[in-house]
Amino acid sequence: MSLRVGLKLLSLCRFTRRPIFLRTLNMTHGNEITNNKSGHVDKRTPDLNSFVSRSHTCGELCSTHIGQDVTLCGWLQYQRNDLFVILRDFHGLTQIILPQDESGFQLKTLLNEAPLESVVLVRGTVIRRPPGQENPKMQTGEIEVQAKQAYVLNPCKKLPFEIKDAVKKSEALRMQYRYLDIRSAQMQHNLRLRSKMVMKMREYLCNLHGFVDVETPTLFKRTPGGAKEFVVPSREPGKFYSLPQSPQQFKQLLMIGGIDRYFQVARCYRDEGSKPERQPEFTQVDIEMSFVDQVGIQRLIEGLLQYSWPEEKGPLEIPFPVMSYAEAMSSYGCDKPDTRFQMKIIDVTSCLRSAELVFVQESLSKPCGCVKAIRIPSGAKFLKRKDLDSMKQLVKGLYNQDVMPITITSDGSWKSALGKHLTEEIRKNLIVETGAENGDIILLASGEHNSACTALGKLRLEVASRLEDCGINVRDPAAYNFLWVVDFPLFLPKEDNAQELESAHHPFTAPNLEDMELLYTDPAKVRSQHYDLVLNGSEIGGGSIRIHNSDLQQWVLQHVLKEDVSLLSHLLEALHSGAPPHGGIALGLDRLIAIIVGSPTIRDVIAFPKSFRGRDLMSNAPDFVSSEDLQPYHIQVTYRPGAGTEETGEPSA
Repeated sequence: MSLRVGLKLLSLCRFTRRPIFLRTLNMTHGNEITNNKSGHVDKRTPDLNSFVSRSHTCGELCSTHIGQDVTLCGWLQYQRNDLFVILRDFHGLTQIILPQDESGFQLKTLLNEAPLESVVLVRGTVIRRPPGQENPKMQTGEIEVQAKQAYVLNPCKKLPFEIKDAVKKSEALRMQYRYLDIRSAQMQHNLRLRSKMVMKMREYLCNLHGFVDVETPTLFKRTPGGAKEFVVPSREPGKFYSLPQSPQQFKQLLMIGGIDRYFQVARCYRDEGSKPERQPEFTQVDIEMSFVDQVGIQRLIEGLLQYSWPEEKGPLEIPFPVMSYAEAMSSYGCDKPDTRFQMKIIDVTSCLRSAELVFVQESLSKPCGCVKAIRIPSGAKFLKRKDLDSMKQLVKGLYNQDVMPITITSDGSWKSALGKHLTEEIRKNLIVETGAENGDIILLASGEHNSACTALGKLRLEVASRLEDCGINVRDPAAYNFLWVVDFPLFLPKEDNAQELESAHHPFTAPNLEDMELLYTDPAKVRSQHYDLVLNGSEIGGGSIRIHNSDLQQWVLQHVLKEDVSLLSHLLEALHSGAPPHGGIALGLDRLIAIIVGSPTIRDVIAFPKSFRGRDLMSNAPDFVSSEDLQPYHIQVTYRPGAGTEETGEPSA
């Protein structure tokens, strides 16, 4: 068998031995421009068939090619009744007609007996399909190719699943055989769209706006703040590298070095498990500029996205709306609001201030106590008692926050555990404030402002999901609602010690100029020059104007955050060396592409992703390393019985 395949490949090599430049010139089209001095062909559309054995892809043949002899390469997709086969490549499908006469018996047998997914080369003539047999669902549905020669370049063994989008397969199986999953039409579309968008971003930044693409190291040192970092052993005893969670310090150092417009498609690392929207290694479009303010960064990113936006998704209108952090929390209960639907949080404190309800009065007696509500239009029709009970338990478990539902029936009567405490006057006031109608549900939360809003913000999204499960179109999947969220707090109380502060974003974020005095007297009240870009309720980018004064940076690190400033001595020294004002942003490329293609997980837009435990199911990484291999790094590992990390089942978040 190997000799036979070798002879066929030698025959194939004879077919491709003509000079490459002749093949290129023979396939020129009207949208090419020749440079007379160099003889170069300037391609306005990509030549998909240069330098390879095929003359066309399996998705480009049409009626204008009828009568032409063509060569196609691809995978066997279907075999039908000894009459034809379907050949597939990255570009589409082509129907191959098998010869029915005795002279074509061997060719017919070869293609009929080859296993599906075998790699095949076919030569033949393009013919028109018989009248009535056209297939409008196929890109090449007007034609078919009458096979004259065929070669099985590599047969395929039986696969663990069929390469068809309609075939259901677990995510664990897809990731274990990722090289097969990538052959699917959806994965091909996702990865190619990602490539096109990145190329357009490079064009916009480098060619139109003078940015410099600079690669920064992935072996660095551990620095304070932010997510957990991976450590990498070195051959120096007790010393480790760290994989940076972003190029943040390097991009600032580049500004000090005079690279006043930097960008990078950067690999970043965080030592944390995967979720639908994150994994341990990910990609950012990382950007930094000198002599810029917040508005300048926002206009740059809006132009970048508008320029690189897929045409099939419709035009992108700019500028994007802007919302303060305080408004986002008050109206949506989160700092990344999904503005594709209403159901905003409403303050109804004044309506219930006189209510003889113990929990309400207790809440209002405390600082920042309030009563908040959201209205669910037609909720009584779709949400049953069990739905309301499960949602109450959800926010109770997450936030220790009680929520009281009020159902207004179709006849106007009210159903609520609050019962007689809702006087006629209170009911009228609630109707006015919330705009509630018959058939609606009102959810009330009483307590500290942030707690009540956060709980209702969670319920707002939960209600949307449950209504969509009932067939109600709450969030338009074809809508792309961008939003800038600004005026974040510069610092937040630590989760484990509310008396200490930590950076809300990172320790290099500059304070709002209006709040500079508060930095030294009441830092918890300082707003930052930080901004997030939100798309359909997901954060897809974040950035800030940076601290460019060394003394100010040292004050923040040492006196506010209580960090060891020696770990950042290199940056502090650099800021003393004539650092220009600068700022930047990082776009989460994986998350952005996932939203654009409508995928619920970034794993569908990454070629070789990690599972929810951070494992590579295909290669079984991470894996054990022998004691001999660890010895040069001065590391000893003690293996505890039963401490294995075997992963089974579907890697869902």
